[in-house]
Amino acid sequence: MTGRIPAIDIGPFLAGDPAGKSAVAAEVRRACEEIGFLVISGHGLPAETVERMVTRGFAFFDQPDEVKQRWHPTGDAKQRGYHGVATRGLSATLGKDAPKDLRESLFLGPLDDHAAAYAHIPEARTAYAPNLIPDQPAGIDDALIAIYRAYERLAADLLCIFAVALEMPEDHFAPLIDRHFSILSVHHYPALSEPPLPGQLRTGEHTDYGALTILAATEARGGLEAQSPDGTWLSVIPGPGELVVNLGDMMQRWTNDRWVSTLHRVAVPENLNDAASRRMSIGYFMHPNYDAQIACIPTCLAPGEKPKYLPITAGGHIRAKIEASHKG
Repeated sequence: MTGRIPAIDIGPFLAGDPAGKSAVAAEVRRACEEIGFLVISGHGLPAETVERMVTRGFAFFDQPDEVKQRWHPTGDAKQRGYHGVATRGLSATLGKDAPKDLRESLFLGPLDDHAAAYAHIPEARTAYAPNLIPDQPAGIDDALIAIYRAYERLAADLLCIFAVALEMPEDHFAPLIDRHFSILSVHHYPALSEPPLPGQLRTGEHTDYGALTILAATEARGGLEAQSPDGTWLSVIPGPGELVVNLGDMMQRWTNDRWVSTLHRVAVPENLNDAASRRMSIGYFMHPNYDAQIACIPTCLAPGEKPKYLPITAGGHIRAKIEASHKG
């Protein structure tokens, strides 16, 4: 347990033991209801896959800006390729006028090409847009693809756990994610060379839009914080080999607000020019199939209770969130 962030070993569920499955699902249900954040172990994601991504990632971000900019997107699909420091700000998704975030990023979308399956939905084009995968320094492309695939498998496992926690069949989510449009993000938080602007954070306060997020992070000062139900900010510090999982707005909607999508941020370190504050996070934002229906899960309705939200597609949900943030 880190602060009040539950730490859960999901290994017994993945091992297939009925008693282990029940116990893990109960722990996950409690965490999802109370704070929407958990730190997991026993997940089966190889440590060397994360370590290789961290090593190759730091090497990529250490390159000159003009080299990194070769992989900056020029089309409509913004969550592809490289984005420089302080060019994006997540507080804007909550309608806040705050300075841009103190990080630079690499984004990767779906590796499997499902564009043809959604050719009849023009709005889906950017969700399945081609990737911009850097090939410099050597090995960065292989590292990105390997960790995307590893997260992809783990996200499917987590949704099996979620289904059991929601008293649904274990494979409930499986047909809704076989053409997902999930996003991998590799964020680099450099040590600061000058004071941040008033209100500027490494990542501004926000909730995630999708179904769930998986995160690996290097240890450093100025890290991830989640807001507890009483409004205080809790440090989220995974131990060696552990990963952070949090719910997104889509899962809160799916569960009729039974489970919570929690506000979180990445804090600014206290000491400027502190090499120990250099940080990298590697996140995976699970977005189901573009046309997957996000409608209230039956077990999340009490007798006589009505859903709080109308059904919507996963693509429509994400698009509405993005449009709302642009109006904010």
